[in-house]
Amino acid sequence: MTRPCVLAAAAAVLLISGATAAPVPSYVKAAVADPLRPASDTKTDAERKPAAMLTFAGIKPGMHVMDMIPGAGYFTRLFAKAVGPTGWVYSFQPTELDHFSHGKQPAIYAVAADYKNVSVIHESINKLSAPERLDVVWTSRNYHDLKDPFFAPADTADINKAVYDALKPGGIYVVLDHSAPKGAGIGDTNTLHRIDEAVVKKEVEAAGFKLIAESNVLRNPKDPRTIKIFDPSIRGHTDQFILKFRKPMK
Repeated sequence: MTRPCVLAAAAAVLLISGATAAPVPSYVKAAVADPLRPASDTKTDAERKPAAMLTFAGIKPGMHVMDMIPGAGYFTRLFAKAVGPTGWVYSFQPTELDHFSHGKQPAIYAVAADYKNVSVIHESINKLSAPERLDVVWTSRNYHDLKDPFFAPADTADINKAVYDALKPGGIYVVLDHSAPKGAGIGDTNTLHRIDEAVVKKEVEAAGFKLIAESNVLRNPKDPRTIKIFDPSIRGHTDQFILKFRKPMK
């Protein structure tokens, strides 16, 4: 007879390595079809696969979610529609990125103006926090940036701990980023804008999280992972990893 602990371990491995082609809930479909989404967002849906992303992250109506480093708000808009009027979305806009706005208000404020359940937290990344305990913290294509000079002196250990503290027990932390070659560490973050996923796993788990699932939906084996993500031959189609971590219940 197979021992229970062996079965449990096998299930955990299966969960981490399994595919993420789960049925797409109606509220996720509605979020993708939201008429408030601009053409600049919807034209990239084929490559960014938002329905699969929200389904994998487990975004549901009523949840309170943080979009950490939201950029122009691609996922903030999707989350706002998916969590609905009983949920809330906090877009954490780091002040370290203010110089990219050239003296203007960061673009995420215009997104927040479109949705009654979105608020912007405009603060240093090293002071990341939320006014309440959250169900999900999400960050897309940004973790590698935390290693770069324009975010200095960002401390990913402290940031991951802040995310941990911001989440409810059992809360979810999802990290999506451009993949660097295995063993590359953080050597490509400021040149190719990629990061070794092993680094992310190690750092996030060091904060107390448990890796519970990975998604291969945005994987591209044709990406050599040795060229800059903005290279015309690969832009929009890089090999990307998606890691789902859980804060323990206790």
